[in-house]
Amino acid sequence: MAERQEQTAPDAVMTRIGQVVMLHHAGDREEARHRFLDLWAEIGETGDPLHRCTLAHYMADTHDDPSDELAWDLRALTAAEELTDDRLAEHEGALAVRALYPSLHLNLAADYVKLGSTEAARTHLGRARRAAETLGDDSYGDGVRAAISRLELRLGDSGGGWMPPRRRP
Repeated sequence: MAERQEQTAPDAVMTRIGQVVMLHHAGDREEARHRFLDLWAEIGETGDPLHRCTLAHYMADTHDDPSDELAWDLRALTAAEELTDDRLAEHEGALAVRALYPSLHLNLAADYVKLGSTEAARTHLGRARRAAETLGDDSYGDGVRAAISRLELRLGDSGGGWMPPRRRP
């Protein structure tokens, strides 16, 4: 019985994170930030990397201060580096680890733009662009590739003639 409860605990945490994301998307940014902080206190700096990555990724969006947003996006990247595809496979509907990196690096690039650190932004934008080759030809992949292209235009980067990769059937 205890083993069964342990197996459902990660889903329960992801469900709770999802509920706070919905609260944030409904417009209650401050309450979402408070609830994310409470969840972060429960999960801890050394908790499950999937929980930390997911929570930090969404927590960044609840901040107005670009430095705070950057700190949370860096936490998300650090946690993603600890993730394995096996761990993600335990969570229904989760992406492969490699599919997280384009979005994580894109967010970091956007953070650095806000902070006026153009070179750091270009570094992470390049990483996002390279990692985007792993994305599927679906709405998630299309959205991330489009966001990369928009940020490249904003930075005045041509991307070296880069075109969003497309998966062949």
